[in-house]
Amino acid sequence: MENITGKRLEFLRERKGWTKSLVAKKLGIKTVSTYANWEYGLRQPDSEMLVKIANLYDVSVDYILGRHEHAESKEKIQGMWFYDMDNLSEKDFEEIEEEVREYAEFLLAKKKKRSGKDS
Repeated sequence: MENITGKRLEFLRERKGWTKSLVAKKLGIKTVSTYANWEYGLRQPDSEMLVKIANLYDVSVDYILGRHEHAESKEKIQGMWFYDMDNLSEKDFEEIEEEVREYAEFLLAKKKKRSGKDS
């Protein structure tokens, strides 16, 4: 069986630029191996922990479990791409710019990592 949950946890963590240790600490897990085992697919987080993880990454539990393909909620996707540009504050623009920058950096890192594997 494919380790969808583990792959998604790894993706979400790497997208933030976080270590497994930092995520474990943010989730209140005493040992990093517990979190690492979820990414490796050796164990699965319980339902309470799935909710904590979803809240930490601002995604749905369904995304983490592989029930749908998009990390962001429908509302977040719509909000991110369908802003009323005439009514955004300067702070809103800065937040959008930061989200786009973080995602671009994540994509470039993945591309570089992939290129290294193909060599």
